Amino acid sequence: MDLQQQETTLTDANASSNKRLIVSALGSLYATLHDGVETLLRVVAGLALVTHGAAKIVDPFGATEMVEGLGFYPGAFWSPLLSATEFFGGILVAIGLLTRPASFAAMIVLLVTVWFHWITVGQGYSGAEKSILWAAIFLFFAIRGGNRHSVDARIGKEF
Repeated sequence: MDLQQQETTLTDANASSNKRLIVSALGSLYATLHDGVETLLRVVAGLALVTHGAAKIVDPFGATEMVEGLGFYPGAFWSPLLSATEFFGGILVAIGLLTRPASFAAMIVLLVTVWFHWITVGQGYSGAEKSILWAAIFLFFAIRGGNRHSVDARIGKEF
């Protein structure tokens, strides 16, 4: 199913869901805002990841000890990979290019931070809560893709 077929299916689903709304007049508002809000979420998530990775990309080996402390050896391999995933992956997610693989990689990084905060540091849910939310957001885009307001849609190809 190509992106336009997915959008049509989504639009059809939105139209049929209007019948189930408590306030049916809101259906057109939801349908109008759907793509824009989804795009905003993707851009914000991507830029947040870029911001988090900006310090790491300047010194890609700076997190070597940290990643080795999590059990990822050799740190000289994993630290630059972490830096690139956060910085360049965030850019890709924000513009919607290779959205699915970039989002999947970001989700994996965030699941590691869930493990770190919950298990390694022993903070439990309260320490891992933000990472869980961010991982869920990136899971959404790993499955959904970039939508029609993305570079993927512009070039007519998706991963």
